[in-house]
Amino acid sequence: MSSPANANERQADSAFARYPSLTGRTVLITGGATGIGASFVEHFAAQGARVAFFDLDASAGEALADELGDSRHKPLFLPCDLTDLDALKKAIADVRAALGPITVLVNNAANDKRHKIADVTPEFFDAGIAVNIRHQFFAAQAVVDDMKAAGGGSIINLGSISWMLKNGGYPVYVTSKAAVQGLTRGLARDLGPFNIRVNTLVPGWVMTEKQKRLWLDDAGREAIKQGQCIDSELMPEDLARMALFLASDDSRMITAQDVIVDGGWA
Repeated sequence: MSSPANANERQADSAFARYPSLTGRTVLITGGATGIGASFVEHFAAQGARVAFFDLDASAGEALADELGDSRHKPLFLPCDLTDLDALKKAIADVRAALGPITVLVNNAANDKRHKIADVTPEFFDAGIAVNIRHQFFAAQAVVDDMKAAGGGSIINLGSISWMLKNGGYPVYVTSKAAVQGLTRGLARDLGPFNIRVNTLVPGWVMTEKQKRLWLDDAGREAIKQGQCIDSELMPEDLARMALFLASDDSRMITAQDVIVDGGWA
């Protein structure tokens, strides 16, 4: 993660877009301490939003919030186990009390732990669903009234191209990520009358430190090279810039969509 000064300078000096409608808006990001989530936190903070984020990794979350402390609004980090729905509900209430009504929700948290079909127990299956999709529904449920009162809002659910590519090696994860798009479409229909937009942001293979450390080998690099149309590494900031657009008023008529950012792989 770059320093806050460098992050803000990069935003200001580059050709990348700024979104005035995000200034002062309260944004909640789940799983925001590291990886793609940390890039979401950094980019929304650089837009002048009031950012809150949850994560189990308290040390990384606190470090990121401190690192971005010279933003217009210092991000608020709250440690939270998203599979504990009572804890999730309380944490969202704490964000509302500290920063005001939440009008942007980025459901980013997930765990793509590898596993074999034969090793999956009912308990493992339920835990995978809880961390990869269940919290997305209940986080959305908890912020809907804020968005209705504000006259609208944006919910961004993180999906994955893994099920589109028929990837093996983590069937519970693939199942839950395929279900995210159904969740998005159902919520979009019910919430559209309140000007609440719901979209799925679908990443390809993003070069986070975790991915590179655990799973990126020569075979993986060759698969990316063969799969993507654009021969370049997909980075967390590529997802963050799309999330900014989907959260902003610039995308006011975009809902119930699967927005794929994968270099043209799926």
